[in-house]
Amino acid sequence: MSPQNTQLATEETQENEPTSGKNGVQRRTNVRWKLFILLLVLVAVNYIDRGSISVALPIIQKEFNLPPELVGLLLSAFFWTYALMQIPVGWLIDKFGPRKMVTASCIGWGAATAASGFAGGFLSMFIARLGIGVTEAGVMPAGGKLNAIWMHKKERGRGATILDAGAPLGAGLGGILITWLIASTGSWRMSFIIAGAATILMGLAVWWYIRDNPRQHKGVNEAEAAYIEASHAEDDAEAAKEGAQGKRALLPYLKFRSFWAMCFGWLGFNGVFYGLLTWGPLYLAQAKGFDLKTIGWSTFVIFGAGFVGEILGGIIADKWRASGASANRVMRTLLGISSVVVVGGLVGVTVVADPITAVVLLSVVLFFLRWVGLFWSIPSILGGRTNAGVLGGAMNFSGNIAGFVTPIVVGLIVGATGSYTWALLYFVGSAVVMGVSVLVLDYNKRLPV
Repeated sequence: MSPQNTQLATEETQENEPTSGKNGVQRRTNVRWKLFILLLVLVAVNYIDRGSISVALPIIQKEFNLPPELVGLLLSAFFWTYALMQIPVGWLIDKFGPRKMVTASCIGWGAATAASGFAGGFLSMFIARLGIGVTEAGVMPAGGKLNAIWMHKKERGRGATILDAGAPLGAGLGGILITWLIASTGSWRMSFIIAGAATILMGLAVWWYIRDNPRQHKGVNEAEAAYIEASHAEDDAEAAKEGAQGKRALLPYLKFRSFWAMCFGWLGFNGVFYGLLTWGPLYLAQAKGFDLKTIGWSTFVIFGAGFVGEILGGIIADKWRASGASANRVMRTLLGISSVVVVGGLVGVTVVADPITAVVLLSVVLFFLRWVGLFWSIPSILGGRTNAGVLGGAMNFSGNIAGFVTPIVVGLIVGATGSYTWALLYFVGSAVVMGVSVLVLDYNKRLPV
């Protein structure tokens, strides 16, 4: 430990007045878990903002007089810039640290969300959505980096799923909050402006609490810092044994099967999730006849099931690993089961006519689909702390290719067929890609780069 870090640790230990446990041993503080709860809230706000247009879309489509093809293009706009920014932002996170990048992201996307409330038509809304994509890009790769920095290796499954569970939580709450704001203010525009202002305030909370190193946080005592650092030392020893040098780079990873399995697995996952996130409310309105209020509550139930499933998946994974099971056995079993259930559930949705049954099946799909949030532990597994940011960016770039392709494809399908059946079968194909990828990825070792 450097003299500077030693001095910092001493000062913070004195400030925290260590509490003794059994035999006088200092009990660990739990700042790392509080930090990840903050990230959970942050990602939830992220998805409330990015999904707000889907909830308001029946109104916006009528006001702007948009055909299905232009609806698909508008829904995809966010993902174009979001995907393109992933690798550059991942590199910036590794270079400058996640705290600065996440704070800038929050303030930027809050402003862009508020600006979308002033859109006068398709073009201005399209540009605002591009801006939201640019500014939101840093959040998830930064979360993956913070998982590598702050979490013990035994806790990274839960860390990954707590981080990623903000997605279904935000999508579910967004359905209720945005519909409530629209009803309360009488305007979809004002609901976007309020959501944007709340996000800017969230950025201030992020800057206040998040740190790039546990020892920089005043709430972390010596026991918690030492616990995290012991895990880092184990990671570094294993990496050295396997020949991993910890060089900051992306290109050397392109020759490994696990890198591509990570990317294609996230691509398939997002083909399903973003399809349901962007087109789900309109599907419920047009194919099942739901009104705005029913859409809000149905969206909450469907994506709420995803939130519960994701948290449960992280707990199961970490407890199973703690019992001595290998990472490959745990991840391939859980994610393999997830893929099978998702495929079966989506096929079921295509054949049932009853609206309530469709909502139940979609809830089951989201419950198991979100187990794949465990993927946010993979950048640190494959690349260690040094490259967790850029690998997280590469993974999210791949996933968000599905983000901008899927809304357009679904729009073309619905426009050409007048039905959602083939769109749902497109989601089935995405789930198959996900299933193959999660089974061929090697979760046991860091790549020798």
